[in-house]
Formats: sequence, C-alpha cells, structure tokens
Amino acid sequence: MIVKHLDDVIGTGADVDSEGWTARRLIYKDAGMGYSVNDTIIKPGAELTMHYKNHLETVYCIEGEGQITDLASGETHDIRPGTLYALNNHDKHVLRANKGSHMRMVCVFNPPLTGREVHDATGAYPLTE
Repeated sequence: MIVKHLDDVIGTGADVDSEGWTARRLIYKDAGMGYSVNDTIIKPGAELTMHYKNHLETVYCIEGEGQITDLASGETHDIRPGTLYALNNHDKHVLRANKGSHMRMVCVFNPPLTGREVHDATGAYPLTE
C-alpha cells in the first residue's frame, strides 16, 4: 500500500516548479501502478501551450478558474472546480488560468511520468523507458 500526503512532497525533488506551473508528483512510474498522479498548480495568468504526444492525460480541477482551448477545433471550454477534461487523442491545447488566481488540478498520466519531466519546445513530455 502506498500512502502519501501532499506535505510529504512539497519542498522535495518531487515538487517541480516551472514557468507557469508547479507539479507536486505524488505517484511516479517506479510505483508500478501503470499511471502517475500530480497535484498541479497553474499559476495566475499563465497561458500554456501543450501537446502530450507521448502521454494521455486526465485532469480534474479542484480550485480556481480558467479555460482550455483545443487547437485542432478551436473550441474553448471553461474550467472551474469540478471540471474534468481528458486529452484522449493527444490533443494539442492551450490551458489558461484566470488572472488573479491559480488553478489547482489533479493530473493523471499514462504512461506514467518518472518524476522530473518538464515540457519540451513542442509542449510535450519526453517518453522514457
């Protein structure tokens, strides 16, 4: 059984800060679960273009508000607490947090992340063996 609290992660190597976001990585690939779980903060006013070519991601918003735009269709969806979105087609997208407040998201990745990934120039995480 794996039991963790967010306090166990904050300030450690599993607390990854980048421009626009901070990901507190709770479950990694090495846990053997077949997925990874992050508690992610999207910083106020951030506008992030991402394209997970190597991963599928499901995101559940638990704090804050913003929008996600599907770059293939141009469709924009509002995000607020209780909103879930799944990038089931490796969807290239723009994620925006409203100015003045962050968004807090629970993010699940398949295949699982190893723990230290950051987005490359295309907005993707690298696929690691």
